[in-house]
Amino acid sequence: MVPNFLTPQHFAGFRELFAPKAFTVLSKGYSFDVFKADATAGLIVAIVALPLSMAIAIACGAKPEQGLYTAIVGGFIISALGGSRYQIGGPAGAFIVLIVTTIQIHGYDGFLLATFLAGLFLAAIGLLRLGVYIKYIPLPVRVGFTAGIGVILLSSQITDLFGLTLPSKEPAAFLPKLEVLFHALPSWNPATVLVSAVTLTLIVGIKRYRPGWPSLLIAVVVAALITRVFGLDVETIGTRYGGVPSSLPLPHMPEISWSKIGAVLPAAATIALLGGIESLLSAVVADSMTGKRHRSNCELVAQGIANCVCALFGGLCATGTIARTSTNVRAGAVTPVAGMMHSLFLLIFMLVAAPLASSIPLAALAGILTIVSLNMVQVREFINAFRRSRGESVVLFTTFFLTVFRDLTEGIAVGVLLGSLIFMHRMARLVTVETENNFLPDDQPDVLSARGALDDMGKDRDILVYHFQGPLFFGATTSVGVILERIGWFPKAVVMDFSSVPLVDTTGIETLVAFVQRIQGHGGTVYVAGAPRPVRKALMRCNFPIPNRNYFSSVETAEEYIRSKRSLAGRVSSGSSRKVVAPATS
Repeated sequence: MVPNFLTPQHFAGFRELFAPKAFTVLSKGYSFDVFKADATAGLIVAIVALPLSMAIAIACGAKPEQGLYTAIVGGFIISALGGSRYQIGGPAGAFIVLIVTTIQIHGYDGFLLATFLAGLFLAAIGLLRLGVYIKYIPLPVRVGFTAGIGVILLSSQITDLFGLTLPSKEPAAFLPKLEVLFHALPSWNPATVLVSAVTLTLIVGIKRYRPGWPSLLIAVVVAALITRVFGLDVETIGTRYGGVPSSLPLPHMPEISWSKIGAVLPAAATIALLGGIESLLSAVVADSMTGKRHRSNCELVAQGIANCVCALFGGLCATGTIARTSTNVRAGAVTPVAGMMHSLFLLIFMLVAAPLASSIPLAALAGILTIVSLNMVQVREFINAFRRSRGESVVLFTTFFLTVFRDLTEGIAVGVLLGSLIFMHRMARLVTVETENNFLPDDQPDVLSARGALDDMGKDRDILVYHFQGPLFFGATTSVGVILERIGWFPKAVVMDFSSVPLVDTTGIETLVAFVQRIQGHGGTVYVAGAPRPVRKALMRCNFPIPNRNYFSSVETAEEYIRSKRSLAGRVSSGSSRKVVAPATS
């Protein structure tokens, strides 16, 4: 007998979830016209990614070529094995602060080990089909976290923007860093400020008046020409790093030991979480621009493999990047081949033009990252948070300030916790309990104490119906329990209508059990009506003290059964022996 996990249906489902988009798309055919469109898009994205990859690497405290390795190796794998048609992978600005902190604490070898472990985590999350849970991180948390990273990134570019001379190593913490930079302001370099101003002006001007032009590359080339022609005294890639290699390094494993794994494990988990969020957000943006759908778990597996391989080549963390992915879509990409071509073009640029990269001023790369950091601070989202909800604004600003002044991981953790608490509070407020004739608010005491209220409306005073609405989970049990405890009289039959209850958890069931036992203790009988299958299964798993015969498909069938049973009892007492058949239960 074939086990369930080896059936053809299982393999078909596995293929549907984890087959790379490149495979499924190319298996349907690939024409030369489509290749031209993909190659053109890949070239355009490579032109954007070339200066950006080096700038991100330098901001991380790494060498510029390590950013190129990440875009070449990681970008190719993400496009070849990922679950999105348009995803462009490579180093991302969102990782800069995290990478800087990890390198400062564990060294670059420790960072490579953390990246390798993060890759394993991402691949495992994808294979276990847990990618959907990463999407549950609230928007205010993502906005606050991204904005916090943008502020930190902007502060880290001040030294290269102004050509400051620092008396010691720049602190990683935000406030001490600002203090050191403030005292170093008198050492600013006019030539460096000129190059920075030219770079920023060109990027902003080209984006506004010629949005189709490669503004980043043009700004870097012009800044390098100005520096070379006028012999400006500014720091360049060549003067700080000695140039850029013209080949890829041989892969090698980072140093591994159990003690080192334990030390870098928190950083690896944070890299995996941030990488998963960033890549899936990027894929969702591409889907919204094209109307296509990505495979989130397949995407995470590809991200995991890419990070493992990037660590072997000494690169940075790789993830899907929203800006480059959007550029890929707007450039006319059709298949994942565009992303693979982007990596191949970057490899050609590195092999051919590596000597020219030595002339690029660091002020120009700092100007690029200044634009990136400003784009990360989404001012409009901050304003909208105030307009939408006070709770969302609290989550957003808490995440933002913790990210800037405390720690990235703490910012995400506290933000998610606050967002979850606010969500549970809102869900709890949706839970209501009604009777046949009146609503039971929390501030109305003893609404059921007057039996005459039911008599006046012509209701059967021996049957009381409770209509429950909303999820009966632990966040709502207090208010529900207060309402159920205020019953002032005990009818012979109570019908609990669960037709509008989507779910019930153990805490909710305990509250209901206490109420049922109280009714039964006063000689009453409790019936359940309209319970959806998941709710009924949950009740039975928790040994809810209601026999199967007291479950009904609707309130009407339950009331009909109760009245027929009472009528039968009356006839039996008067000598009749007619049998009553109970209505079919749900």
